[in-house]
Amino acid sequence: MKCLLLALGVALVCGTQATSIPQTMKDLDLQKVAGTWHSVAMAASDLPLPDSESAPLRVYIQELKPTPEDNLEIILREGESKGCAERKIFAEKTKSPAEFKINYLDENKLFVLDTDYENYLLLCMQDDAAAPAQSLACQYLARTLKVDEEVMEKFDRALKPLPGNFQIIPDQTQMEERCRV
Repeated sequence: MKCLLLALGVALVCGTQATSIPQTMKDLDLQKVAGTWHSVAMAASDLPLPDSESAPLRVYIQELKPTPEDNLEIILREGESKGCAERKIFAEKTKSPAEFKINYLDENKLFVLDTDYENYLLLCMQDDAAAPAQSLACQYLARTLKVDEEVMEKFDRALKPLPGNFQIIPDQTQMEERCRV
């Protein structure tokens, strides 16, 4: 009986850990994600992202540029007290085609949850060193400023299995427009 309870306990712990690992795309074609993107919605798990336009992870991805080495250059804009500032982040490829190493604020991992390449891209940034539920910020990016309710629902569903309690901030277009050149 003790062995059965121990086995059940180990299975529950392993199952809980498995759900905290973000599910990324199995395959990602970097050339197809190249180009202009618009931040439609943002979500964060227990981070100071949502409430302030100048919060550290309140960024607006403007463009994705694959490199010949299959890395990714990310051009983004950040809200600041006097407007917006452009930043470039270099995302280094990993063994997984949809995961990258980055060095931006405290975040060190970028991963793509889902994309259809032509309309939307769902991605997250995470700090692997921190507890997963305390360090995840995600965005729904679109090729146009039009919000697709089906993709918004897909974004919400993609966040459900991730660790933490997410707060989704929809309709980022006004702030993004202010940041665009």
